[in-house]
Amino acid sequence: MVIAVLAAMFLHGLVTEKGYGWGVVGQYFFSRRVLDGLVLTIELTVIAMAIGIALGIVLAVMRMSPNPLVSGSSWVYIWFFRGTPLLVQLLFWYNLAALYPKLGLGIPFGPEFVSGTANSFITPFAAAIFGLGLNEGAYMAEIVRAGFLSVDEGQTEAAQSLGMTRLQTMRRVVLPQAMRVIIPPTGNETISMLKNTSLVSVIAVTELLYSVQLIYAANYQTIPLLIVASLWYLVVTTLLTFGQYYIERHYSRGSARELPRTFLQRLRDNLMTARGKPSARVPGSEHI
Repeated sequence: MVIAVLAAMFLHGLVTEKGYGWGVVGQYFFSRRVLDGLVLTIELTVIAMAIGIALGIVLAVMRMSPNPLVSGSSWVYIWFFRGTPLLVQLLFWYNLAALYPKLGLGIPFGPEFVSGTANSFITPFAAAIFGLGLNEGAYMAEIVRAGFLSVDEGQTEAAQSLGMTRLQTMRRVVLPQAMRVIIPPTGNETISMLKNTSLVSVIAVTELLYSVQLIYAANYQTIPLLIVASLWYLVVTTLLTFGQYYIERHYSRGSARELPRTFLQRLRDNLMTARGKPSARVPGSEHI
């Protein structure tokens, strides 16, 4: 009862409090500048996660190597990038020109094929990608390694006894089972990455948050514009949550007698229960 009263008071305040500025929220929700910032936020999320996943797989394999130099190098990388704040890493990449004014690509201790100022190579967008992607690689390495370790070694030995190569064993035996462990935390990391892109506003990358900051710096409608950004983050996060659920559902096949119910199936079951009718599961409906 108390919770219901508090919820009603909160909703009443949302509707009646003029400070929320719902008219301004509606005015700017589909603004071109806001949508451009949203697109850039999604681009940063996709690119950084792609780098993080690829780097995480390599680091996980290195970490599991019997060679102490290889495994040690992976451990040092993970230790460093997990041990320093992401914001500090972003600022470091953004100010790299202060440490290396000139960058070049060529033969070590030999001629350079391409050279130029650091500012021409490390743009704010590039600094954001480096900071987000390299940091994410450290976390994904531990997630991937946990997935590999979750598969019983006896299955690997059985696959090798059947004549499978190491690559075939990894692709056909280890990876499909490891994905059940890897997917859930990877989905969480993707959602976290979407929100972490807001940190690149400190290096003047016009993603979603910085876009609304530029707008309310001109019209002083701070709260309504922050609500616009929050709503868009919630929309994209919700879509990612749905995607994560269906990917997890796909890889759960074979591990359970019956696949988990989809959101539509649950909604249908709840409606049937509310009407006083038992929900009947039609054979094959688990694919709906």
